[in-house]
Amino acid sequence: MSPKYKRVYLSALGYELGPQIVTSAEIEARLAPVYARLNLQAGQLEAWTGIVERRWWEPHARLSAGATAAARKALAKTSVQPADLGVVIYAGVCRENFEPATACAVADALGVRGAASVYDLSNACLGVLNGMLDVANRIELGQIRAGLVVSCESAREINEIAIARLADQAAGATDMNQFAEALATFTGGSGAVAMLLTDGSFAGAQGHRLRGAVSQVAPEHHRLCRWGLEPAADGQGYAQYMATDSVAVLKHGVNLGQQTWQAFLAEMGWMPEQVDRVICHQVGSGHQDAILKSLNLPKEKDYTTYRYLGNMGTAALPVTAAIAEERSVLKAGQSVAFLGIGSGLTCLMMGLEW
Repeated sequence: MSPKYKRVYLSALGYELGPQIVTSAEIEARLAPVYARLNLQAGQLEAWTGIVERRWWEPHARLSAGATAAARKALAKTSVQPADLGVVIYAGVCRENFEPATACAVADALGVRGAASVYDLSNACLGVLNGMLDVANRIELGQIRAGLVVSCESAREINEIAIARLADQAAGATDMNQFAEALATFTGGSGAVAMLLTDGSFAGAQGHRLRGAVSQVAPEHHRLCRWGLEPAADGQGYAQYMATDSVAVLKHGVNLGQQTWQAFLAEMGWMPEQVDRVICHQVGSGHQDAILKSLNLPKEKDYTTYRYLGNMGTAALPVTAAIAEERSVLKAGQSVAFLGIGSGLTCLMMGLEW
């Protein structure tokens, strides 16, 4: 897939962060029995991931409410009204229901009615970027003038489950492999994001021109990172689980990233030195170091938020871009690359003229 766009703009970004700050030290304190059994020292979680703290929503917070708040912030920056939206896509991993689409609750809250398309889209941590391409294609074809991609991710519930599961096993069953499988879970943060794309025809600033994108996949590695449901231990119903082979994900993810980067540069017609800024998926320090080194990108071209926001799944990269814009890290005229990767494994790189 190698689309090029001539009439698509990322016109506004909006975001919302979970209100509760949860430090890595707090998570380790709750895992104290596990640490004692495995002879782990306090401070290891931050040392392994580079994450000092992350945000969580309050218990029972509605995902659609977080996504709607981010959407309203994005729309408020432009002259685009809910009636102008030709599509609303909810692209988070976390959803409120199997059906209807969480996008319906967001669209209803915004006042979207009539002929608009409203649906959910799922592709692990790449959901928002994939949703942006869906909207961009509609705009480029002249089907719509504006579309909105939203997401809201919550890490509280899966973290609570993982902590309880390891603590229950600490008396005799937990081994280092089980802890390692849960490590990625403890990087999780909560946040919401909205990306408003238009054809540039609305009053006010057009925004940032979307130039193109390239996707590569390695689905033979689809079992390396899994989040889903499994039969509960007591045989009553189902329970959530998350298991990640972090070492293998990093190894194969870097390989896939290298392949995608070469295809991306060729598609965009860019030399590496012409890329002014990159925004990567926010996993942690190990991932950042490995991917930048493999792509021969200097660290000063990257902008990160994982140290204080953790890994917010689909919201991580776009929220980081929104904060970078807010702080004038991203500046007009720059060539900017969004470098996304998700379990599956899938990799999508998007080029914009800021």
